[in-house]
Amino acid sequence: MAVDRDNPGDLARRAAERRSRRSGRSVEADPWRRESFLLPRLLAREKARELFERYPKAAYMTEIEFWRECADDQIEFVVRRLPTAD
Repeated sequence: MAVDRDNPGDLARRAAERRSRRSGRSVEADPWRRESFLLPRLLAREKARELFERYPKAAYMTEIEFWRECADDQIEFVVRRLPTAD
C-alpha cells in the first residue's frame, strides 16, 4: 500500500476545506485553530498530552481532529482548538 506523502499543513488545509464545503462556510470564517504534526509515536503522545494540558478540552474544545499511522512508526495528527477560552 502506498503512503501519501503530503505534509501535515497540506493535510490540515484539505480537511478544513472539506469541512467548509460541507457546512457552506468559507475556510477564512472557520473559528478553529489547527496544528498539524508528524512525529514518532512516543513523541506524538507526549505532544498531544502537552497540548491538552496547555489548552484544556473544557475551555478550548481541544480535540484530535485527524490522525493516521505513517511509515517508520510515525504518527501524523491534527489538533483542533478554539483560539481563546472565553
